[in-house]
Amino acid sequence: MNYNEKFNDWLENMDEGDPFYEDLLKLKDDEKNREESFYKDLSFGTAGLRGKIGAGTNRMNFLTVGKATQGIADYISACGKKYADKGVVIAHDPRHFSEEFSREAAAILAANGIKVYIFEKLTATPELAFFVRELEAACGINITASHNPKEYNGYKAYWEDGCQVSSEVADSMTEKINKVDIWKGIKKTGFNEGISAGKIILLGEEYDRKYLDKIEKMAIHKGDELDLSIPLVYTPLNGCGAKPFKTMLTDRGFSNWRIVEEQTEPDPDFTTVGYPNPEDPKAFLLSEKYGREFGAELLMATDPDADRFAIEIRNEEGEYIPLNGNQTGYLLVNYILEGRKDAGTLPAKGAMVKSIVTSTLSTIMAESYGVKMFETLTGFKNICGKIPYLHKNGYTYLFGYEESVGYGACEDIRDKDGISAGMLIAEAAAYYRKQGKTLWDVLMDIYEKYGYFAEDEPNIVLEGIEGQNRIERMMKHFRDNVPGNVAGLKVDKVIDYIKGYEDITPQNAIRIFLENGSWFAIRPSGTEPKIKFYFYSVGQSRQQAIDINKEIRNEVFAIIEAVE
Repeated sequence: MNYNEKFNDWLENMDEGDPFYEDLLKLKDDEKNREESFYKDLSFGTAGLRGKIGAGTNRMNFLTVGKATQGIADYISACGKKYADKGVVIAHDPRHFSEEFSREAAAILAANGIKVYIFEKLTATPELAFFVRELEAACGINITASHNPKEYNGYKAYWEDGCQVSSEVADSMTEKINKVDIWKGIKKTGFNEGISAGKIILLGEEYDRKYLDKIEKMAIHKGDELDLSIPLVYTPLNGCGAKPFKTMLTDRGFSNWRIVEEQTEPDPDFTTVGYPNPEDPKAFLLSEKYGREFGAELLMATDPDADRFAIEIRNEEGEYIPLNGNQTGYLLVNYILEGRKDAGTLPAKGAMVKSIVTSTLSTIMAESYGVKMFETLTGFKNICGKIPYLHKNGYTYLFGYEESVGYGACEDIRDKDGISAGMLIAEAAAYYRKQGKTLWDVLMDIYEKYGYFAEDEPNIVLEGIEGQNRIERMMKHFRDNVPGNVAGLKVDKVIDYIKGYEDITPQNAIRIFLENGSWFAIRPSGTEPKIKFYFYSVGQSRQQAIDINKEIRNEVFAIIEAVE
């Protein structure tokens, strides 16, 4: 069916009591939005579902959530009664309709004879990931759009290993989802009836405590080794992070911190921040105000589902400097390796994992400690998905991260975790302060010791059908016209992942290495309407590395932006 036929199908069959029925009616006289809402089905993949909230097959609503959940229920049932009895763990963030969608999913699974565990309150994504394995569940579902704008919601799916579903599982789930008739094929019981029947089990605060206990055991230094009076500021950006982060700081003994009050309570409109992505320095505006008033050395932020984590630190002039995900990664890699070595707990076969678009400076750092750095595709389903391979081959997992402010230090939590990353960064700041150093000092020491790198990860947002098509043309043009040199540096090597590379499965990404060790990569985002760029340059000084980085960026953007 074309988009108008799909629209008419919904108009004829949608229950007038559906909360999105009025949205559907508004599309009658809005052809552009009608097409955007129905030109395709919201696709399910390794990142689950993600889209704008509203009526339509390409939107997040009760019907698209119901269809996905019924398909997953059918997949679990096909795996056998053992999997149905293992059950599904469900959580949600503070976005519009997140709680309602999570209860809808629970009611559908229960009606299909599948046990459901559901968190009573807002829950961070890493806690959900932890309890998939801890409860030995078959699957996990989190209703969240992570750091996307307020118009979005999403549906993350996990499998029994605690990772977001692999391509193989996602494809099998998609096959089941595509067979679901949204008007007649979705089974559902009442949410409260499911609880009364014992099919839906509520998870209370004792589960939060168990998750935090797991995180706090990861401490590298404690007590007198730390200056716990270090002044800190934290913002949850109106998401899930406030309670676990505050509890963690209190448990660890930090005595001199502030939380940004305006951004503490959940707010689905993210009124005080707009775009709730901690990668964006604008998300730190209120934190900087608090920091200046309070004299904070470190500003910390988590995104709405508390899996991403970013910081700002003071430089030599006392100004707050936002660190990109790679730089925060350098600090964490350095702190973990240095701390484990000093404590004599660095394993003989230690391993770290990073994505293919994350800086190679961390590889140099790891190798200097005799630790092997493995590369995977982007996403923690791939980074944490490497852990079974590491175990099988005698390696000890120490840390995994990617440049998009995602960090995983605990192998029992198979996703990025903003709460544990926050604990380790706060601990590192307190440890170095005791030694008379700031995190800025440590970062400059890393560059001086391992090489002067510069990092930049810009993107171009291109929404809708036209945007998607242009991104495809951009990738094809660059792939067909790889330059021989960039910024006066000869192209030394090209890796095109479109057909896979070595043990890495195919992805629409291309990576260009230059003769002096600089490199860059280009790929479309898998969860957002944007094309992403990653520029890493090397120089004889930090400033020279920054200058080279700008030259590379300008030349690549000139090629890309010329594509109509």
